[in-house]
Amino acid sequence: MDLRIKQLAHLDPLRVPLPHGTEVVTRVDRVLEGRTVPEGAVGRVVKLEGEAVLVHVVGVGVVRFERTELTPRRTGQVRWAERRDDAWQALRPCVVLETRVGSHAWGLADEGSDVDVRGVFALPFPWTVGLGSPPQDLVSADGSTTYWELAKTVRQALQADPNTLETLFVPGATARDEIGAWLLEARDAFASTELYGSFGRYALSQLKRLSQSARLAEHRHVVLAWLREDPAPSLDECARRLAALSPRAAASVADGEHQAKEYIKQLYRSLHDQGLLDASEFAAMVRMARERAASLTLPRELRPKNAYNLLRLLATATGWLRDGAPSFEATGALRERLFAIKRGEVPIDMVLAEAEQMVPALDAARKDSRLPARPDVARADTLLRRVGEEIARRWVTRAPGPFGDAAPAPPAVAWDEPR
Repeated sequence: MDLRIKQLAHLDPLRVPLPHGTEVVTRVDRVLEGRTVPEGAVGRVVKLEGEAVLVHVVGVGVVRFERTELTPRRTGQVRWAERRDDAWQALRPCVVLETRVGSHAWGLADEGSDVDVRGVFALPFPWTVGLGSPPQDLVSADGSTTYWELAKTVRQALQADPNTLETLFVPGATARDEIGAWLLEARDAFASTELYGSFGRYALSQLKRLSQSARLAEHRHVVLAWLREDPAPSLDECARRLAALSPRAAASVADGEHQAKEYIKQLYRSLHDQGLLDASEFAAMVRMARERAASLTLPRELRPKNAYNLLRLLATATGWLRDGAPSFEATGALRERLFAIKRGEVPIDMVLAEAEQMVPALDAARKDSRLPARPDVARADTLLRRVGEEIARRWVTRAPGPFGDAAPAPPAVAWDEPR
């Protein structure tokens, strides 16, 4: 048996929230560009627009539905969505720190940029005792706002997590409670030369992965075009054509065809993982290619904003190590270059080459950095103890506010009997 929150026992699948990423089943037929998406089709939520839900349906694309026209595909997803929404509603008043992050904080926003918010919440005293496991994250339904529990935030910051350090150090971080102000006062305890690895070397490793993904995708549109021929070529025929087209060296013709065949297999597996194929097999890729004449969007990992963000991380790490203080906003020539990368005007391989050219400056900044070698764990521990004592004091004295007389009640727990 599993100890679960009792209030999850009775859920309405037509009303439960559908956060970004939830797998759903359609309850109605829908016509998109002359093609019928039948009732019972499976998709994944990609965006919420008021009462409407945008769903990516395998082999079709993004389709707009009303909330009542969808149900979650799995019972577990219903329960997860309900827990997530309940936590958001109950603990949102307990947010102690909040800031706007992402492109708006980096000086790289454009008219299409989303507004991303991150912050920190503290758990009221009743949520820290008992059998129930309290939430460590609060996430809005559309995924644009995320708050971490305070102790989790501290542990992430001690590991030099880039997102956490950005949340704490970016200009505009606002304390919504005295506890948040204490966290901001102590944030210097988390800055150390360990950000060399978490910011700089991490960015380099991810850029190299992007370069590899780009090489895998270089002939994708060619293969899909072949599959639209009548009759469609077989897997072996596609491999022969691709081997003849590829500039990569191979020990023999047979080895080249084998490499090409493995690439095509990787391609249809990748397309299936992205939800674009209904099965991880060559025949499914043939069907998709013949049914969808429009070109496919780039895989998520190859979108330009991923490359520009990684280059930005390298620049941020170098400046922070060199100067002893962070500067998140890109300016001057760097800002213009990052915009060019974001617009897709710079090939991934060129971005990787530029990143490699930044490595000597990154290494030199680490060597001569005025930052300490390790975070100040004693100061971080003192902060957590101070916060814990303050939350307990407010609860015991029933002080005004969400940690005292207005503290949300923790969820009831009971055995969750099998259904």
